Order: sequence, then structure tokens, then C-alpha cells
Amino acid sequence: MKNILVVSVHPDDETLGCGGTILKHKEKGDKIFWLILTRAKANIVDLRKQYVNEVAGTYNFENFKHLSFLDAELDRNPLGEIILEISKYIYQIQPTVIYLNFYNDVHSDHRVAFEAVYSCTKNFRYPFIEKILMYETLSETEFAPAIQNNAFVPNVFVDISPFLEKKLQIMSIYKSEVMKEPYPRSLSSIEALARYRGSRAGVKYAEAFMLLYEKI
Repeated sequence: MKNILVVSVHPDDETLGCGGTILKHKEKGDKIFWLILTRAKANIVDLRKQYVNEVAGTYNFENFKHLSFLDAELDRNPLGEIILEISKYIYQIQPTVIYLNFYNDVHSDHRVAFEAVYSCTKNFRYPFIEKILMYETLSETEFAPAIQNNAFVPNVFVDISPFLEKKLQIMSIYKSEVMKEPYPRSLSSIEALARYRGSRAGVKYAEAFMLLYEKI
């Protein structure tokens, strides 16, 4: 049994990027912890809270923490403050594996988040961390500038074929975030990406990751 930390810059990142993998960890008996870095602006606070509570209950997370930084304003906060809040939670739960967003997603919150989270993974300060993986987030990762160094190039593929249907059901909880076809966060696009990633791995559906670190 392992402690798994899934970092979401915004609620729904976790399901888009690694929802099937979360469900697979749960089936194995791992403990899953969810860290959400930003809160909604005043006009949708209650709706976002409803989504978060329902999603957390559906995944049956061991624990989740919602930090108080405002959505779309993460870069207005001193980086040290963000790192401190993340570090406190990481020390509290001592995860073996961390899933976090891609370092060059087009959303500025995602880029700041990556820098802050990755600063909390040095092995001489956080020796319990054994693996770090970046996930892709539809509508953010694929919109990174078309420059070679910005590309999401996966090297880990997780078979989520038994879990794809439930991943889509959980994503449907985020009613205000699910897009109509043919846009990126439509359910059909989410399924299509999983099918495409699965074709690379020789399975029906997969999620793809970039491995940043693994302790052998």
C-alpha cells in the first residue's frame, strides 16, 4: 500500500489528467490524497465546493486539502508562500508517488504550480518520495506554444480500460467545466485521448505521463 498525492491546480485537473489512474490505485488499496491549489472567485464558490465534495466522495480519497489561493491569480502570490503551503501538506501525508501538472501548460496557474510543487520534491528534504509524474490536461497541455521544448512527450502509459467509463462519469460531475463537442473537455474528446494513448501502449484506453523521477 502506497500513499499517492494528486495535485490539482484547479478542480477537474485530477480527473482529466489521471482520473483512471487514481481509480486503479484505489483498486490496489493505495491511499489517495488530493491537494487543490486554487479556490474559485466569489460568484462560483458554492458551486465549486459542491463539485469538490462530490468528486472527493466518489473517488473516496483518504483526505483532501483545498488551499486558499485564488483561481487565475496564482502568479500574484509570492512563490515562497505557495511552496510553504504545499510543503506542509507533503510532510503531513508523506506521499510515495506524486502526480502533478505538466510544467509548460498554457495556463499561468499551472506553470507556477509546477514550479512550486517540484520545489517540494528534493530527496534530501523529502526522502519518502519515490516517483514523480507529470500528467496532461486537455485544454491546457496541448495549447502550449508549438516549440519543441514545450511538447508533452509521455514515457509512461497506464492501462485504464476498466476505469474509463467511471472517469467520464466523475468528469460529468463538473457540469460547468465539461465542454460541448468538438472542444477539448468534451467527454468524447477525453475518451478519444484515452483511446489514442491506449493505442500507443497496446491497450484500449490509457493515460499518459512524463516520468520526472523514480527511486529504484
